[in-house]
Amino acid sequence: MAMPKLELRPLGNTGLKVSSVGFGASPLGRVFGPVSEEDAIASVSEAFRLGINFFDTSPYYGGTLSEKVLGKALKALGAPRGEYIVSTKCGRYKEGFDFSADRVTRSIDESLERLQLNYVDILQCHDIEFGSLDQIVNETIPALQKLKEAGKIRFIGITGLPLGIFTYVLDRVPPGTVDVILSYCHYSINDSTLEDLVPYLKSKGVGIISASPLSMGLLTELGPPDWHPASLELKSACQAAAAYCKEKGKSITKLAMQYSLSNKDISTVLVGMNSVKQVPVHHLPLIVCFSLI
Repeated sequence: MAMPKLELRPLGNTGLKVSSVGFGASPLGRVFGPVSEEDAIASVSEAFRLGINFFDTSPYYGGTLSEKVLGKALKALGAPRGEYIVSTKCGRYKEGFDFSADRVTRSIDESLERLQLNYVDILQCHDIEFGSLDQIVNETIPALQKLKEAGKIRFIGITGLPLGIFTYVLDRVPPGTVDVILSYCHYSINDSTLEDLVPYLKSKGVGIISASPLSMGLLTELGPPDWHPASLELKSACQAAAAYCKEKGKSITKLAMQYSLSNKDISTVLVGMNSVKQVPVHHLPLIVCFSLI
């Protein structure tokens, strides 16, 4: 019997329909440990087979390695370009942050070459809280609009951790200028503050991408990496919750995924993937394999 496909959800006013689970490609840059090119290509293929049509990367992940590997993997699919949606980023690089018009304009050409694509569906300003928000409004986004007119990108996005950055920028650009936001660690069972921003984002016609539904490892039986910024109190509470779930024969990871996927106003939930055999996570009758991030 064929596996049921993942639900597709509209992404703001873009007209795009993205899979409710998105493929976070940062692990393809080996940022969470070694990944063979063979495993990386197989994971993209399996995700696509299961109905995942949204792939998110950045030149920052693995110092451009993620983009290169994702490009090879997408090419290996042999699927028509319209069947998958690709998002990459600009402004954050291994060398540091640079949101200048000149750098982001060069950045997209470099990304397209690595991804082996003629265009990306979404180009996002990466972690804008580390730059000047006024520069993002007055210089970066206008540069991205020119790239849109040139056909190199279809839609414009912004990403970052503090939720206040989104309202700051969206209140200062013409309506419809920013199509998408990507928020992480703010829609999970330990932090659902993104929900407060949903009515505002919907009023602006902005699509919502949520990442890190497992709170960068907090909501796993293994627990978070040493560098995780959470307080000891929160780490301890999540560890206790994971143990309680296990005692009841349940997985905190599966529960966390189901919670994050339950809000239909969030178009897609990004999960880092680099292997077809890591952690099976159930979404209704569908099983998708995720890595622990």
